[in-house]
Amino acid sequence: MVKSFQGVRLAEPKRNTPAPILVRDHMSTNLVTFHPEDTIDQVLEVLTKRKISGAPVVDESGALVGIISEVDCLKEIIKGKYTNTPKFPAKVKEHMSTDVMTLSPDLSLFDAAGKFLELKIRRFPVLKDNRLVGQISLSDIIRAFPKLKHTTW
Repeated sequence: MVKSFQGVRLAEPKRNTPAPILVRDHMSTNLVTFHPEDTIDQVLEVLTKRKISGAPVVDESGALVGIISEVDCLKEIIKGKYTNTPKFPAKVKEHMSTDVMTLSPDLSLFDAAGKFLELKIRRFPVLKDNRLVGQISLSDIIRAFPKLKHTTW
């Protein structure tokens, strides 16, 4: 748009619209994944070693079939206490959540933050064209915001 000022035509300055802040920019892509036939013992070992609280579960083709968390593992630990079982041989498929909410890598970080508040869960697998491309956790969201420049809000 051109504006005129006392007969002089001035071009309107271009506004720099900040690029949206997307899930893809803050998600983890080097994922730990489990398979439905893995044991809870294996999951506990990996979660403890990697200091994470859960991970996606994928089938042989790599398709997302569920998610396993510390809370899911806790069910097997409690069961082991009552049966006096020192090991946790149950399969991931017996305890994983299969009703998994996912996010798109193209979703804004602000919309993702809203989903965390709305659904009160700790992690979302990130799918693009029905393929697992990453995971974003509540911690990823929290770590992202202090790094943002005030002009991008």
